[in-house]
Amino acid sequence: MSQVFPSTTPLRTFEGHEEDVNAIAVFPDKRRMVTGSEDNTVRLWDLETGVVLKKMEGHSSVVRALAVSRDGRMIASGDENGEIIAWHGETGESLTQPIEAHSKEIYSLDFSSDGTVLATGSCMDRTTKFWCTKTWQMQGKPINCGHRVFCVRYSPSGELLAIATTNNIQIYNPATKKRVASLKGGGAYSFSLAWTPDGTRLLSGGSSSNATIREWDSLTWQQVGHPWEGHADNINAIAIHPAGTLVASASYDNHVRLWRLSDQRTIAIFQHSSPLQSVTFSTDGKHILSGGQDNKTSEWAILTITRARDECITGDLSTAEELLTQDIHTRANDYTSYAHRSFVLARKLDWDHALEDAIKSISIQPSLTGFISKGIALCGQGHVWEARAAFDVASMFTNQDSETNHFLLLIKAIALFNADQHDEAMLLIKELAAACPTTDPLARRVVETYLRVQLGINAFDSACHDEAADHFTVAVNSGAFSSKYFHFVYEDLTVLFGWDLESLCLTAHQKRCQAFLSAGKPDEALEAHQCMMDVIGGWTNANCLDWSNAFKQKCSALCAANGDVALTASNYGRAIDLYSAAINSNSASDAVFAKRSKAKLGKMLWMEALLDAQKVIELDSLSYLGYNLKYQALHGAQRYDEAIQTFQTMLSKLDKSPDIQIRKLRQQYLRPSEVERAIRRVINAQLDNAPLRVLDTTTGLLCDREAQISAFKMSIEYRELVSSTITHPDLHMKRIETVVMTYLQYAMLSHRWEGKEPLLQDIQGKGVYDSELDMVNGMPKLRSFCKTARDAGCNWAWSDTCCINKSDSVEFQESVTSMFLWYHHSALTIVYLSDVPPSSKSGTLATSAWNTRGWTVQEFIAPKVILFYQNNWTLYLDDHTPNHKESFAIMQELKDATGIDLPAFPAFSPSMSGAREKLRWASTRITTRQEDIAYSLFGIFGVRLSVDYGEKQDKALGRLLQEIVARSGDITGLDWVGKSSDFNSCLPASITSYEAPPCKLPHLSDDQIQSSVSSLRKTMAVDFASNLYTMLRDMPSALRFATQRLHLPCLAFNVREVRRVRRQAPEAHCTYEVKADGLHNLLITTEETLVQFWPVRPIEQKFVLVRPWDRSLLELPDFGHDTESDEDYGMSPSSPSDDRSNPVKEEVVDLEPRALRLLVRLGESFSAFLLAQQRSGEYKRIASDHDIIGQVKDAAVSVGDIRTIEIS
Repeated sequence: MSQVFPSTTPLRTFEGHEEDVNAIAVFPDKRRMVTGSEDNTVRLWDLETGVVLKKMEGHSSVVRALAVSRDGRMIASGDENGEIIAWHGETGESLTQPIEAHSKEIYSLDFSSDGTVLATGSCMDRTTKFWCTKTWQMQGKPINCGHRVFCVRYSPSGELLAIATTNNIQIYNPATKKRVASLKGGGAYSFSLAWTPDGTRLLSGGSSSNATIREWDSLTWQQVGHPWEGHADNINAIAIHPAGTLVASASYDNHVRLWRLSDQRTIAIFQHSSPLQSVTFSTDGKHILSGGQDNKTSEWAILTITRARDECITGDLSTAEELLTQDIHTRANDYTSYAHRSFVLARKLDWDHALEDAIKSISIQPSLTGFISKGIALCGQGHVWEARAAFDVASMFTNQDSETNHFLLLIKAIALFNADQHDEAMLLIKELAAACPTTDPLARRVVETYLRVQLGINAFDSACHDEAADHFTVAVNSGAFSSKYFHFVYEDLTVLFGWDLESLCLTAHQKRCQAFLSAGKPDEALEAHQCMMDVIGGWTNANCLDWSNAFKQKCSALCAANGDVALTASNYGRAIDLYSAAINSNSASDAVFAKRSKAKLGKMLWMEALLDAQKVIELDSLSYLGYNLKYQALHGAQRYDEAIQTFQTMLSKLDKSPDIQIRKLRQQYLRPSEVERAIRRVINAQLDNAPLRVLDTTTGLLCDREAQISAFKMSIEYRELVSSTITHPDLHMKRIETVVMTYLQYAMLSHRWEGKEPLLQDIQGKGVYDSELDMVNGMPKLRSFCKTARDAGCNWAWSDTCCINKSDSVEFQESVTSMFLWYHHSALTIVYLSDVPPSSKSGTLATSAWNTRGWTVQEFIAPKVILFYQNNWTLYLDDHTPNHKESFAIMQELKDATGIDLPAFPAFSPSMSGAREKLRWASTRITTRQEDIAYSLFGIFGVRLSVDYGEKQDKALGRLLQEIVARSGDITGLDWVGKSSDFNSCLPASITSYEAPPCKLPHLSDDQIQSSVSSLRKTMAVDFASNLYTMLRDMPSALRFATQRLHLPCLAFNVREVRRVRRQAPEAHCTYEVKADGLHNLLITTEETLVQFWPVRPIEQKFVLVRPWDRSLLELPDFGHDTESDEDYGMSPSSPSDDRSNPVKEEVVDLEPRALRLLVRLGESFSAFLLAQQRSGEYKRIASDHDIIGQVKDAAVSVGDIRTIEIS
């Protein structure tokens, strides 16, 4: 009953031939059979008795072919010598003498449907000939087939003749002998042919190289389906059941296979002991007759086998049992029927009777089928050890056939599994896969899949849902379902175990879906469902579709709900998976697409989020949400223009929404135009402190401020800023300022001019990187500067050589006065040291010519970040500190070279305080234009004055000093020696006058002052000191300097005598002894000639020695602030403190000690000016080559007159 376990015992055998049985034919009367043999004879048999009716002799060689006319009246036989003989159908007497039909080897012959023509085919002469059965003369010309002929067969109607050759299958019209078609039989010989009774199909059997049966459509002559596989060697004969439902094939592989024509599947195998040559069905279709090299013809019963098999497949086990029981009653020693009935009883779980039948089968004749049935029955009884032994013995009957052994082990695994030996069964299948990977892998996968499904069901029933899902997943991925007809292939499993293989695929998939859902994994459940639908496709019924729809809806809702939880927890990947599962179920709304878009935004999957946003808009075009999501996706993808446009559409949707609550959402956002106006304000503020023109470090083009703004507006940074800011209800000014500052940040160049440098007119309208500028002097330096600035992250760069339009006086004026501000606000100042070679040692910077130039003082003090480069544009000292102001080595070197204290380098603030020290910084510097020595200090002092080249140094310096003194009251700038300026005699003519250190006079210590104060208290000086203190405190203290006139508050001492001191050696300068009231005598050296006078020789001109008044001596509380630049880095000055307007309420007790300390300090040495009165009444300072040091004789008596003197 099983196709895999061949039947080896025929119902009976017809014995008598002495050699191979090469051909068999049956008669229409159902009573007789004729056979042809290699013993050169033909024999006529009685099918009922098995007796030879006639031994027909006449052939001189091996009989290869036989045919019986359809009316049974005639027999024809052909032999290896090429001869044919006609015989009488009833008597077996020869009708002809041997006819020499072919030169050699007649392999096939066939009667036409009306019996009037016999067709013969020869393997040797490669022809097919036609013979008249009345005259036995050849009809017409033979067909030259071109290849060896193995088989000829008339169609049932006789209208066609099929010829099988070593090359092809040829189809002819026998009446015209014209070829109708030529068929290729898979590249191998075709040995056998057979027509279906209705003539619609032709079957062909191949040789050992392609031992398959092929089915051909007689209308189209196209192959139908796949080749029928099963045989392992030449298929020598094919026969078709009279009903046209079954096919039998005989092969050299010792097997006759019984096939079902409808599905091309083997339903039974009949095993012989030797290769087979021939096969046919009995006329009633109940038996198969086969012959071969065992010299006999075997008869096999097929009716009971096929019927019982069919009933087992349909599940009618009682009918199957009844049929097999009838068969046993007919043939009591039919061991095969006992084994088959054992299978049926095992299916019915009647294990005891199943075991009895198995034992009976083995007792009649031990066989593969018998021991298999015993093993199955023993497993059913739970006798696993005995069952294993039965299966082991069964393996001895497989004839060492690998496929049979393989299937035996699979049955053993199934039986063990059914006996609850799950682990052993699965291990056996695993080991089988490893040992025999190519032996019928599909059968192994089908078994493993079915068992996995059973394990999954067990786990699911035990609420182990994850485990169940794993089993079902292995099942559906096993590859067992590669063909939807696989259940036909392995019907034996249905016959033996009742497996429902037809629904196995659907069961595995549905159970897998349910396991995932029960495990709380709805997304994986939906994925499994989609996989199921992809696999089962259109072969599902309505009930399955109903289940599918309900399952999808349930999973989709759960996926969406779980997705919401994951999204809230910012588990974006999980949320995406869950929402995707819901969407893929085709039941998602715009809300699910919107949520998945949000999750993808969270994962920065911008383009994927955009697609979902588009879907939201498509589903609900009136909602603002889709546009909001689309904006976010476009913004994330840096498609800012589209993002802004989408955002505006969103605002429009909000404005037009009929829902009041949605309209209120509009308040959360800004219009792009509002943001752009705010950005423009920040740009303007930023550019107020930036150069008027800069170089684009990328293009090398010179740009004014409008060009910079235009470039910024075209930049991705600008579009991103607008796009990101519009989503907030308030302007995020800090971020706007940061983005604007970052984009507009620029680098400044500090260098020494060397000959001709590139000027504005040289590069205007061109890029500094353009090759046409190669011949312009200084271009390599300018290009390297731009590249270095670009590499440092600066979009813009400024150089004084080409970024100032010197022909425009207004621009030039602004550039000079704003330069300190520009350097201060630069992101980076690059100092290029053209005379410092690579790998220079420390100290080289100090000796560089750059360190001698006037402008470079502000250029390295003003910036926050500075880097020094050697002449090959490598960093000085290879110091990669991001800011060389943080490099101690470099700053120490600059301090030693310039005398500027280290704290001033990183944190310098422009102001007028400490003017004398700042003037000293520039005192040794040189500039090409003499006025520049003053102009270069404008920024350091925070002043904005006009630029007037041609006014000379003394005037330029005078105007600067006048501004400093007038605005700050700082008189330290009046401390100098040298030549007076024509601008004002109190000011020097040259900056070099500040080179000498300021006058340092000895001062009393606090203890000494306190001791002096104690002494004064014992005298009458207390009242004098208090009165003096009050007068000085109440004296107008405003130092004024305007229109080149200095109004100097001071303590004045009238000079009463000036005498020249004569020296022996001639001198360029004169020394004078000066005597003044209340002062000790002193000496003054000057290049000016003074008029000498003394009391007895008076003159009209008056001279005074003055002590500029220093209000700090009063020790009053300081309610003011350091006076700084009005611009204060371009910003408005701070408002004064409210306390400034409050009157100081001094306690009387505090006045006396302060007054006495004042008196003591006024008695100390001081730096004095000698003033000479002019005709107009104002005074002029007498310049001196040395400091004039005054000393009061007795402070308790006189400290000079309190006056404000005008000096020109």
